[in-house]
Amino acid sequence: MAEKPSEKSPEEPGKSGESGESIPEDVWAQFVQDSERDIHTSEAPKEPSARARMVTERLRQQEARGELPPGWRTGPAWQEMNGRAARRRKVWTVIGVVLAIALAVVAMKPSLLPGDLFGTGTDEGTQSANPLPDETAAPSNAPSDAPGTPTLDEPFAGSPAVRYADGAAGIVLPEAKPVGAFGKDQVAKALAQTKSLLVDANLDRKTLLGGTPETTLDKILDPKQPGMIADAKSWLRKPGKESDPLWLFSRFDPDEVRLVGDVVKTRGRTTFKAGKDGGVAIHADYTFVYPLALADPDSTEVSRTIVRRILDLELLNPAKYEVTPGRLSVDRHDQDLANSACDVYDGFLHPQFDSVEPTGAPPSGPTTDPYDRSQDIGKSGREECGTVSRT
Repeated sequence: MAEKPSEKSPEEPGKSGESGESIPEDVWAQFVQDSERDIHTSEAPKEPSARARMVTERLRQQEARGELPPGWRTGPAWQEMNGRAARRRKVWTVIGVVLAIALAVVAMKPSLLPGDLFGTGTDEGTQSANPLPDETAAPSNAPSDAPGTPTLDEPFAGSPAVRYADGAAGIVLPEAKPVGAFGKDQVAKALAQTKSLLVDANLDRKTLLGGTPETTLDKILDPKQPGMIADAKSWLRKPGKESDPLWLFSRFDPDEVRLVGDVVKTRGRTTFKAGKDGGVAIHADYTFVYPLALADPDSTEVSRTIVRRILDLELLNPAKYEVTPGRLSVDRHDQDLANSACDVYDGFLHPQFDSVEPTGAPPSGPTTDPYDRSQDIGKSGREECGTVSRT
């Protein structure tokens, strides 16, 4: 209990404010009352428990021995652990994003998975992504079967041609070099003309739909070769058994069929060597696969016609022969036409469809595989119309 201070004599200093005057009685009484209240309401200090004293003493002893452990969530141990956890989170985040993208792509096109895991019926997407390497020599055997059924969207499904190159990209020329009387540039030009002839005669859409292959007749073949250009033009004007333009050109009747898509598959090779009397002999052996549907726009059935052509062309030496410089002469032309009506000589190929009754004479020759490029085509094959094992 605070006591009231005794009064001081006037000559002694007493309790006073900044003015030096004594504290009034009522103010001092309030101060004493407040102090007593605070004392009663304040919590007295508590003595530490026995367990707390024990823990404190153990930590003090560990610290004295230098064994104090790092604090929780502090120090190198926690930082390293947290860093590893962060890296793991980042790795799993990246993997999760990539996996999500992959699943989305596969969901849109299941055929991208090898082995047709989702039972789509075709693995054309996988085969298309793995085209065959360029053909540099005759293969040793026929290609294996391919799964699937052709449709308007996937016209090469079920055919080895699904792995062939598209159109002119399948005509890969060898590197030119000097041969006989001709320099490298002249040989290169002759090879380029060979490719132009093959494209014009077998891939050009105008030619395929019954037009005249003007590039071949007007710019590539030598007009001085006896009968060649004149004969070819007459075959186009008036086709027949002994004047068939299909000997050189691939043509379809647009009133009968339509081409499916913009791609014709191509597979083959071009080679050259020294020819007679300082000339250049060029050998071209190519297979062209044409996807077709009936001309009726509502028809969805797809069929394929396969044409293999062998051409032996010559760049003759002007010093030895009367020729047009820079033009090519035809030494040999052979063809094998698969899935076309027999004994029909109107200048067009006529593919057969399952939904349509066959036209032409029934096949009488042997069964052959039009995709087998391991054998040469013999001239005897032109006299017989056989059966194809697949299209």
